[in-house]
Amino acid sequence: MVNVCPEDNTEAIDQSSFWDENGLHWDYHRIGWAISGGCALITLIITIFSVLGHARHYYVRSEQRQIIRILYMPPVFAIISFFSYRFFRSYTYYSLVEVIYESFVLSAFLLLIIQYVAQTAASRTAEDALARKDKTKLPIPCCCLRYRPTKPYFMYTLKWSVMQYTIIRPACSIAGIITQYYGVLCESELSPHFAAVYIEAVDFVSISVALMGLIVFYDLTKDELRGRRPLAKFLCIKLIVMVTWYQSFVFSMLQDKKIIKATDFWTTTNIADGLNALATCIEMVLFAIFMWWAYPSSEYRNKESSASKEGGYILAGGDMTDDEKARRKHPTTSIWRPLWDSINFSDFAVEIWSSFVFFWDYIRGKPHAHSHRPDDRATFGEAFGVDDTPPRRKLAKARSGKDQSKIGRDLPTNDAGSFSNGGGSVFGRDTYPMISITAQPRPQEPPSRSLQPQGSQHQSPQHLSAQANQQDNVRWSTVGMAL
Repeated sequence: MVNVCPEDNTEAIDQSSFWDENGLHWDYHRIGWAISGGCALITLIITIFSVLGHARHYYVRSEQRQIIRILYMPPVFAIISFFSYRFFRSYTYYSLVEVIYESFVLSAFLLLIIQYVAQTAASRTAEDALARKDKTKLPIPCCCLRYRPTKPYFMYTLKWSVMQYTIIRPACSIAGIITQYYGVLCESELSPHFAAVYIEAVDFVSISVALMGLIVFYDLTKDELRGRRPLAKFLCIKLIVMVTWYQSFVFSMLQDKKIIKATDFWTTTNIADGLNALATCIEMVLFAIFMWWAYPSSEYRNKESSASKEGGYILAGGDMTDDEKARRKHPTTSIWRPLWDSINFSDFAVEIWSSFVFFWDYIRGKPHAHSHRPDDRATFGEAFGVDDTPPRRKLAKARSGKDQSKIGRDLPTNDAGSFSNGGGSVFGRDTYPMISITAQPRPQEPPSRSLQPQGSQHQSPQHLSAQANQQDNVRWSTVGMAL
């Protein structure tokens, strides 16, 4: 016996137009059509203003390109929902395309909060910011397992756990479109004889892994994310997914309970799908406003003071890249580069490929993929930007070598030849300047009496006193350098 999926559409098609010589034809379908279209237009206008605010003050590219991508989510959902309501006979195709953008938004949010955490480290990398973290338990329901954030595999595993959804979800949608075309998808029947149950199972596992990765990173870095509204930013995204899923479930239950009645041109499936699309268009207006508040462009506006703070954002002059410093010289920026960056997903491809290469090296047993070298591990001060990493490591290497005279040359000097800290800043505040001293090479220790040549073992008291005074001067110079 061949299993046949119930038909979602009626054979009869409404041939009437929106208006004719008799006037407008305002039935329930056309009223919903006007409401969904109007809400989609309002959502688009709100998002345009929100995106332009970031595009005109595009000073922190690594963060704002991800924010703009996230801000696209409400209009994308609203516009696609409007078309799925208008062309309700092709609703399944539109719904499969709509959920693809959700996977890109989740990945953009992960890269955004990684950038937030990286700002707390002197090297502006999340790996150094996590160097102070200890072994931690996974959240429920995997609380019996533990992980160590300082391991090199952690960040690659975290990125892959979320960004794999940008591969799995589009693949599931493509499979759904193909099976729907051949009539074997059948979303209304969760039967093993149709493809929908298998596609939903794969999608469920993939999005569960992605959400677990986001929860793990948020739980690990919630202290570093304070002041950046991380929970509000995440709820903007997750609430859209949850609300649309639950309302679809509710309308499906109403359809199964025969509460929704079919009409001459609409089946019960058409009506349930249409109500879901209409509700989504209305809700996206609220979510567009919510995102405008959660991702304000005022955090990035050019301030007179480089250490100005608004909404938890701190931008110190020493923490900016050369590109950011150049862009800060202008009161506003061109909108074309941020718009191009927001639709250019090459950074996703780079992250996915780098994770793949790392795991391949891990399988092959490469040393760098299993543990950090002891010399490369950041200290607590480096992770928070208290210590200047390159000079510290150069000084350590110089002290361990035989040529002790390199100690003074490894540190930055000012015009007067004295040591200085480079004028850096920590958390928006200037560090204390070092004491101005002059570098002097440490003299060679005098050879022992047994190794001295004959004739030089007995020296005059005046010569020994001069040597002692010279050693005292060098010793005080070394103390000054340490201070």
